[in-house]
Amino acid sequence: MVPLAPGENTISELIIASRESQLALWQARHVQAQLAALYPDWQVSILGMTTTGDQILDAPLAKIGGKGLFVKELEVAMAEGRAHIAVHSMKDVPMVLPEGFALAAIGPREDPRDAFVSNDYARLSELPAGARVGTSSLRRQVQLKARFPHLVIEPLRGNVQTRLRKLDEGQYAAIILAAAGLKRLGLAHRITAVLTPEESLPAVGQGALGIECLAARTDLIERLEALNDPASAACVQAERAMSRRLAGSCQTPLGGYATLSGDTLTLTGFVADLQGQRMVQDRLLGPVADAERIGVALAENLLSRGADRILAELGVLP
Repeated sequence: MVPLAPGENTISELIIASRESQLALWQARHVQAQLAALYPDWQVSILGMTTTGDQILDAPLAKIGGKGLFVKELEVAMAEGRAHIAVHSMKDVPMVLPEGFALAAIGPREDPRDAFVSNDYARLSELPAGARVGTSSLRRQVQLKARFPHLVIEPLRGNVQTRLRKLDEGQYAAIILAAAGLKRLGLAHRITAVLTPEESLPAVGQGALGIECLAARTDLIERLEALNDPASAACVQAERAMSRRLAGSCQTPLGGYATLSGDTLTLTGFVADLQGQRMVQDRLLGPVADAERIGVALAENLLSRGADRILAELGVLP
């Protein structure tokens, strides 16, 4: 895309950078279709890419650099002009974007909850002692350890189909996945039970799609605003503000989930140690217009109640 001249307001071509997993491509095509409907004069295409996070599958994300490995190459493509926007699962987006990048829109949120998937058991509470449960998330691991210390929690990497295959091969008694991904891929029938936020507090941004572009492309940001869902954006803003204050990353066992009722936003968050033996949780509500402030204030509450000591032991400095 040729940069627009001052005063010009016509965009003719748009290239979306996307990971090549089935879920990532579904997300990119979803946004592609929305943009094509909004701006029929645009030529919208997708640049499929394999990221470092997709290539390294034999180690937990927390040990190889975190979920930012899923977005770095897409940002490089935008910086080099090979793509103009990237579509992300917001739970994969680092809390602090690199300089020069901006989140232009956050779309309507899908189901933000975690899903329990098993071929033999109807719910988590039915799993016997020693049963193997697969999950790629520290957040899920610590919550499982806290509630079900008799289970064996093991890492599970790969795309959605790979994880389901490993379950079907009998490598795990059950696995925990994001409900949103299964539903978007037409795999809702594989969900054995949806876990309530009280059972498993979701990840920050889970279920929401974000569109990233260069911060300097104010022309694009203005057009992409049509895809922004204010309610979802406010909830994700509060969650990310909390996580940012807590130096949240793949190496930090924390969760955050915001809901809206009228103009009131309620945010719940927790921080835990790696064993799930110590967990600090709190809830805060306030006007939706104060989403950022609510997120920071909840983080401060958690820190004052002991999360600071847990994070210090983890080597995290909020």
